[in-house]
Amino acid sequence: MRVVAAKVVNDLSMLVTFSMGKTRLFDASPLLEMPVFAPLEEGEAFSRFEIVHEVVCWADGEIDLSPEKMYELSYAYERIA
Repeated sequence: MRVVAAKVVNDLSMLVTFSMGKTRLFDASPLLEMPVFAPLEEGEAFSRFEIVHEVVCWADGEIDLSPEKMYELSYAYERIA
């Protein structure tokens, strides 16, 4: 499983498209309890992400989350026409 695209939709949520063609809504809020992810709550840190080797990364690669964990923590997303 890989991340092929991502788009921030609010302060701590993004739409993530995975290699199997599914787009899901990922909410990072629960991760903020872990010290490694706490910096994502500061300013616009969450929106300054990159996809590196099909993994979403923040803070120049200092913070990342596996595609499998992102999928697990995300919700089905149905586009409303």
